[in-house]
Amino acid sequence: MSGAPPSGSGRELANPPSDGISNLRFSNHSDHLLVSSWDKSVRLYDASANVLKGEFMHGGPVLDCCFHDDSSGFSASADFTVRRYVFSSGKEDILGRHDAPVRCVEYSYAAGQVITGSWDKTLKCWDPRGASGPEHTLVGTYPQPERVYSLSLVGHRLVVATAGRHVNVYDLRNMSQPEQRRESSLKYQTRCVRCYPNGTGFALSSVEGRVAMEFFDLSEASQSKKYGYLLKLFQAVEVLTLYAFKCHRKSEAGRDTVYPVNAIAFHPIYGTFATGGCDGYVNVWDGNNKKRLYQYSKYPSSIAALSFSKDGRLLAVASSYTFEEGDIPHEQDAIYLRNINEVEVKPKPKAIPAAAPL
Repeated sequence: MSGAPPSGSGRELANPPSDGISNLRFSNHSDHLLVSSWDKSVRLYDASANVLKGEFMHGGPVLDCCFHDDSSGFSASADFTVRRYVFSSGKEDILGRHDAPVRCVEYSYAAGQVITGSWDKTLKCWDPRGASGPEHTLVGTYPQPERVYSLSLVGHRLVVATAGRHVNVYDLRNMSQPEQRRESSLKYQTRCVRCYPNGTGFALSSVEGRVAMEFFDLSEASQSKKYGYLLKLFQAVEVLTLYAFKCHRKSEAGRDTVYPVNAIAFHPIYGTFATGGCDGYVNVWDGNNKKRLYQYSKYPSSIAALSFSKDGRLLAVASSYTFEEGDIPHEQDAIYLRNINEVEVKPKPKAIPAAAPL
């Protein structure tokens, strides 16, 4: 199936992957965009110029990718390998391996390490400055309670979300054990975790159309403040979480349909965040004021991944079927680039109640 892109979706990137898009990431230094796909490729684009600058192939589907800097990057593959690419020369090598598909890869500027999470129930840290080969680059292996589904970094903090709704929080300066071991405050399987840019916590999404806002600070005073708000807001809710947004769901004829929330991306300037779901919508949220700021026009297929550019001017949207309804005919996979208007992402000031008449 194919058709014209929907009005208002943004401009379509030329030469997209030929199969499902697993992730996309803007560089921290430019408008270069790195894209991983089930077609076994990692692609590098100049998003502003709409040009495909390079393509690298794996032996199996590529499940994640990230930049090191503008000249190099890393990828995680279902062929069990973690690869490193030098874009200018086209050089690539295997940084290391897991014992099962590698689901996630992140580069920590704070630690100078590559962090990978796998369905082999381990987390591994690699030093890309080491001599080539896994035995020289592997820093450590850290068992996880279940298969790793999502990773996120902020400063020295690393958040690991696994199957079974487990969430481990690490300090990269001491990986001997998690700083915190948690259970997701959402009832259903985790799809994505992303840390707040200000380093105070993380957002967690599930297959059941919700995003939870979590905080690293577990002090009694901090929690009592949050729970005081929650008791007031969620009196009728059976299970008390921190706070959560219901999103990516629709109600028809008195019946609710909920959609997995596949992607979360924080705006680098304002700290608001976008979510993408299997309903084909991208929503923008103000977490502090607990409100939705904007909803973009529906995309042709599920939203598989999202990424803001370093200055927040662009939003890359992967419209790519995630097989939530099985192997059925679906729209072609596509990447859209949206120019972001400030009104879509800037938090609105809280209304000040009018003073009572004297």
